[in-house]
Amino acid sequence: MRIELATSPGSPERPNEDWASVTLPASGRGGTAVVLDGVTPPQDDAGCVHTVPWFTARLGGALVELSGSRRDLTLREVLAKSIRRTADTHRDTCDLSHVRTPQATVVLARWGGPDQDVEYLVLSDSTLLLETPEGVVRPVLDDRLDRLPRAALRTHALADALRNAEGGFFTAAADPSVAARAVAGSVPRGQVRSVVALTDGASRWVDMFSQGDWAECVALLRKEGAQGLIDRVRELEAAAQARTGVIRWKLHDDASAVFVEL
Repeated sequence: MRIELATSPGSPERPNEDWASVTLPASGRGGTAVVLDGVTPPQDDAGCVHTVPWFTARLGGALVELSGSRRDLTLREVLAKSIRRTADTHRDTCDLSHVRTPQATVVLARWGGPDQDVEYLVLSDSTLLLETPEGVVRPVLDDRLDRLPRAALRTHALADALRNAEGGFFTAAADPSVAARAVAGSVPRGQVRSVVALTDGASRWVDMFSQGDWAECVALLRKEGAQGLIDRVRELEAAAQARTGVIRWKLHDDASAVFVEL
């Protein structure tokens, strides 16, 4: 088994709000990959005394522990219990009903022995890729945010009205019931050669800069590793800024990539 993991902050002046981990059991059979992209709130009050990295570290830790120790739980159940556990750690000090309470996107994958399935879960706009032994790559995406008109997200107030709301988009915040909204499923282990998880700062190589398709992205990861992909994205961002002098989107975003070859 080959494992590549890399993460890079969007700015050295800000903490990295992504969180990524790959864990393997002592038996050597199976494992879990978790990638979270913390949602950066506006500068005004979000009802919580804690930072986004504080939140992603606790949610990520709960996801790793429960997905590995509770194989009897589905990944939706793992996510629901992890959200509840994280919320319980700060519900006495923070207003968890606030629409901008700390939250994150989620990619979660779990695999067992050769005769077991590869399970997966995606919530919000991070990306999961499943590569077959023949090299066919299937993206698993929660595209609800992408399907919203850009005008509906033009201001923080407009986005807040759609955040974790019917007809809008969903993230892991403080409500365990959001786990039911996640895109989840499973495929036989024999049909999966590799598993890839990307936050949107890393998936820019495909979905913003159009340097290749998802299969070519996996090929790049296999050749240059997770850090190689992120380095390519950073080069493209810098080149775009140099060409135009004006960037209408966030120049650099926190970027995380996990590549697991089973």
